[in-house]
Amino acid sequence: MSIGDALADARRQAGLTVTQVSQQTRIRESIIRAIEQGDFSSCGGDFYARGHVRSIAGVVAVDSAPLIREYDEEHGPPGAISAADVFEPTTPIKIRDPRPFPFGKVLAVVVVAAAGFGVYRLATAPHAKAPASSVAAVRPTVTHSAPAKPATKPKAKPAYPPGEAKIFLTATQDCWVGITDANGKLLFNGVVTAGQSKTWWEKQKVNVRLGNPAAVHLTVNGKNETPNTVSPATVYVNPANSAQVANTGGIPIKAV
Repeated sequence: MSIGDALADARRQAGLTVTQVSQQTRIRESIIRAIEQGDFSSCGGDFYARGHVRSIAGVVAVDSAPLIREYDEEHGPPGAISAADVFEPTTPIKIRDPRPFPFGKVLAVVVVAAAGFGVYRLATAPHAKAPASSVAAVRPTVTHSAPAKPATKPKAKPAYPPGEAKIFLTATQDCWVGITDANGKLLFNGVVTAGQSKTWWEKQKVNVRLGNPAAVHLTVNGKNETPNTVSPATVYVNPANSAQVANTGGIPIKAV
């Protein structure tokens, strides 16, 4: 039995339609139908064809290992994959720079308000009366001790230090991940298996490339940055600019 026949038969036994499998795997229906007919040309290459077979097999409750071995026998074993050759260019998604909070304007308003309150108190205060005689009454001197200053609380260490980005990734399915710096140097290259989590702390601009974005949950400094796409995508992280990120698929755009 071919790979497509095995997947189609398992899907029907599971009582699922192609539409339901597509919704759970986030793989287009046309690609699923083509795979069930033994056509892998629309998958975008052997790497993604194997990933689609694994995803569909997981939904229809069939072991993917024999299917992958059969695919390798028909199409050849997987070769070395380069992080620079995985993606096709698509339209980038740009994120605008966050506008800084106008602390200078707020401080100016506070100073003007304080000055106005001082002038009001000075104008409304009662004038001191002149003494009845030239002989001043001698009053005892009272010394007031200065109140104790409250202890200064130590500042809490920020969860995400300035100029540093915490990249946290959890995989729900197997996903290839590649991380490179701004010069193209490879910092990480491998497959994060289902149920596995990875954490990276970066102080430089990096590109996080995801072979199967639908199979992972990605956060940068606690903020969800998972690309909303089933196609391979890249997340650009710039720790020097408040860990600013931009999501795009394909070849990197200009560093943000």
